[in-house]
Amino acid sequence: MQRHSRLVDENDTDDWASTEFGDANLGDARLAQRLVALARRLSRSPQGSFPQSLKAAELKAAYRFFDNTQVDTDGILAPHIAQTLDRMSQVPVVLAIQDTTEFNLTHLHATEGLGYGAGGNERGFMMHSLLAVTPEGLPLGVLGMKTWVRAQEEAGKGRHRKTRPIAEKESIKWIEGIRHLAALRTRCVETRFVCVGDRESDVYELFATERPDGVDWLIRAARNRRVRDPAQYLWESVQATAPLGHTELLVPARGSMAQRTARLTLRCAAVRLRPPKARASRLGELDAFAIHAIEEAPPHRTEPLEWMLLSSAPTTSLDDVLERLAWYARRWTIESWHRVLKSGCRIEARQLGNLERFVRATALFAVVSWRILYATLLARIDTDLSCEVLLQPVEWQALYCHSHHTRHPPKKPPPLQQAVLWIAMLGGYLNRKHDRPPGPTVIWRGFLILHEVTKMYQLFRQNE
Repeated sequence: MQRHSRLVDENDTDDWASTEFGDANLGDARLAQRLVALARRLSRSPQGSFPQSLKAAELKAAYRFFDNTQVDTDGILAPHIAQTLDRMSQVPVVLAIQDTTEFNLTHLHATEGLGYGAGGNERGFMMHSLLAVTPEGLPLGVLGMKTWVRAQEEAGKGRHRKTRPIAEKESIKWIEGIRHLAALRTRCVETRFVCVGDRESDVYELFATERPDGVDWLIRAARNRRVRDPAQYLWESVQATAPLGHTELLVPARGSMAQRTARLTLRCAAVRLRPPKARASRLGELDAFAIHAIEEAPPHRTEPLEWMLLSSAPTTSLDDVLERLAWYARRWTIESWHRVLKSGCRIEARQLGNLERFVRATALFAVVSWRILYATLLARIDTDLSCEVLLQPVEWQALYCHSHHTRHPPKKPPPLQQAVLWIAMLGGYLNRKHDRPPGPTVIWRGFLILHEVTKMYQLFRQNE
């Protein structure tokens, strides 16, 4: 047998951590090295507690890292954002999806610095993020993250918030998000950015925020806003126009409701939005495009499906409408990322003692979670890609040999789609004829096992 001149370095199997975090500027080179080392180690068992995932010396170093005031969210994420922008520069359109999620830490009674939650009695913190996604649904990376707590003394004062200026409301997060996106545009000038938000982001100040060419927004409307039209209001104005066409949407089964196909009637119209009356003196009217989809003949006792979207992107044809609806449908990607972060990386189960440590750990795990979701969806989208876009050679060789019960990997790397299927099967995916494609949960479980399989493969190679 041919002897290998050297054993592949363990770190070679975790080169992604160097790529995403290696250029971190935390004021001390040792902190940047510790960030990369933590990302490598924690990504191998993201669901495990720190004592389970780290050796004794690593555990002490991890707690020192998350307790260091020199380390902040921006410093952790900056190198990953730079890599994300590089990926974005390779595609013509990127959807920058904004969303907010809440971390419930009520069960961690000794944790300091937490605020009240949506339920009033819960304790935790909030996170608002920007995730870059291609129109095909591939997450390219995290573009920004903001965390805060709701002060206990503010509980129950929601009725007074309407009288406050936008800068004093949580709603400012949407405006800050699109401003951040506009600033990033200077580093990715050939790519068109589209900021996507749900009904909570229906904020007039967001629509009015100054932005450069190449940055648009697409928001699901929550309010029947005033428009300059004889119909006076948004819904009535758009519904008065002739339909452009129809499309069909497969609605999955839910509870006692069987799967069905919904036929949606599609309309669009150029509208001139009028500002809320209370803010009309400082906010002017603005032009937008409205996209409306409604199920006009739903089954008996079934609420019809309906979307009203507003966008700064010109929308005048049926193809434009279908594209905008497809863009908005990608909003679920950020919710999937949140699920991986909470369920896969178990942020809410960690014993970190105070808010500041939780926030620093969440920033690191945000990138680990992105990588898990990226692997899952990349294989579904581009079936011709080589698995080496995700795996190091020693990883796919170990994976192949384990899956095929052989000691001899092929010379050519297998397709990514096939490699991800093998990883999912390591994580418990059964790969039966009618099974859905593997999801993030079995993928990250498979990654945990792949790390161990790769270690054993390296040991055997050392002795050949």
